[in-house]
Amino acid sequence: MMLGNRGRMVQWSVAALGNALVGLGDWAQFTFRTLYWMATRRMYRRTFLPVCFSIGYQSASVVVLTGFFIGMVLAVQSVMQFQKLGFATWTGTVTNVSVIRELGPVLAATMLAGRVGSAMAAELATMRVSEQIDALSCLGANPVHYLVVPRFLACVLLIPLLTAAADMAGIVGSALLCIHVYGIEPHHYWLHSRDMVRLFDVIAGMIKPTCFGAVIALISCHRGFRSKAGAEGVGRAATEAFVYSFVAILVLDFFLALWLNALYERFPILRF
Repeated sequence: MMLGNRGRMVQWSVAALGNALVGLGDWAQFTFRTLYWMATRRMYRRTFLPVCFSIGYQSASVVVLTGFFIGMVLAVQSVMQFQKLGFATWTGTVTNVSVIRELGPVLAATMLAGRVGSAMAAELATMRVSEQIDALSCLGANPVHYLVVPRFLACVLLIPLLTAAADMAGIVGSALLCIHVYGIEPHHYWLHSRDMVRLFDVIAGMIKPTCFGAVIALISCHRGFRSKAGAEGVGRAATEAFVYSFVAILVLDFFLALWLNALYERFPILRF
């Protein structure tokens, strides 16, 4: 009996691994098609600008609000520890570097994966269920070029800009709390922050959201294109788009952090 249960568990594990590999291969093929059509055919403005408005303008307020409270929460947690050590004016160094390099890009991308990625997956899944994607193919338009490429470029271009806005909001929120609530001397607060935040930190903080934006767009559009029929299929596509994007953001952030740290240590010229 125990051997039979173990055999079924092994079969289930092998089947799950096989399905995961098949899904990963299908997503890689979808990514290649997107990059191919982006490189070989010009994109129309009428399909790109509405997507930019939806992804960029309509998401700005949520991202800025998220960044503002990220900075304030970091300040609340950091200033008490630094006051015990007599280094309260160094609070800005920890909060600003953390926001710019890690928490700003990751949390902004997570928020956009829920706000933008789920919306894109649900929209494309609805088009798949209602056979609008098939109608595009019948009219001679390539669905990947017409629907996916504008969303991919908009995410790659606008998510770093939204992350920069979230970083600025986090820095302002941290400064307001530290200076006006905890009474930290402003001159030394900004002086230490300026000395510790380097240009490489800012560059690293922009590389990450660019990669996150590409992954969010590709995963969300792929889930929308592969949606199953019915309302349940549309809802499942939106949910899977957010879950897979969130996991991909965390995994990608880990490897990008390793690569950027190794790059920083290997090339001293980058320490500016």
